[in-house]
Amino acid sequence: MLEDNHEDIIAKAMRGQNIGKSTLAQMAAVERDEIEKLLEGEKMESVISKIAPILKLDTEKLLISAGKIWLPNQVGLEQVRSFESAFGTMTVNAYVVFEKSTRRAWIFDTGTECNSLLSFIEEENLKVDAILLTHTHRDHIYCLDQMREAFRNPVVYVHKSEQIQNTLPIDEFFESSMGNISLKALHTYGHSIGGTTYLISGLPSPLAVVGDALFAGSMGGGMVSYRDALRTNREKIMTLPNETIICPGHGPMSTIGEEKQYNPFFPEF
Repeated sequence: MLEDNHEDIIAKAMRGQNIGKSTLAQMAAVERDEIEKLLEGEKMESVISKIAPILKLDTEKLLISAGKIWLPNQVGLEQVRSFESAFGTMTVNAYVVFEKSTRRAWIFDTGTECNSLLSFIEEENLKVDAILLTHTHRDHIYCLDQMREAFRNPVVYVHKSEQIQNTLPIDEFFESSMGNISLKALHTYGHSIGGTTYLISGLPSPLAVVGDALFAGSMGGGMVSYRDALRTNREKIMTLPNETIICPGHGPMSTIGEEKQYNPFFPEF
């Protein structure tokens, strides 16, 4: 299921632009209780059509979200595995990317329960080259110590602005490779100060591990800066080739092509 419904999208846009319920109702010439009903999950197409332009959201895409009529096409690559774990009422993702011939692997984030990931590494006889963190919010690093112990202290990379104990700091354009697979880091901050997207090439399709910068049909809340979150998404993620597979921190995988078509935060596409 998707990480965000239409009410989550609307709430994030309101918070990000500092527009309260009464102000939005006045600007859209609707009743305040209609805004409240929307934020409680009701589908009110006429109200959505009025508030979407004010919140700089795409009206048609937001209506599709409200109708719950879209899920991204199932995507996947043989050398990429996702692992989902619970975090309160949410779920959080960790990913393993591995190189076939050398059996070397990268792990992206940890999730809150990693036994299935540990078993996969053992069963596939993989050697962990590094753990790469998209950011350091608790749900994304919960199992870090357990992984360090299991994999005999592999190097852990994180953006320099979110460095934690026993990690190596990286900056934008950090690069690494294993066999025929290579990656480059982009600083996609806004949701977190050190939010990092990892672009991976050398697989049958380009891949972007985006953390909480972008979700299928939505994006992470601009906890540091909504404006910067939108800008870095637009400049560094949404400009990737349409076939690029998106691996988000929450919710299903997607592609840039589908995000252009269905993500309400990007009306320009």
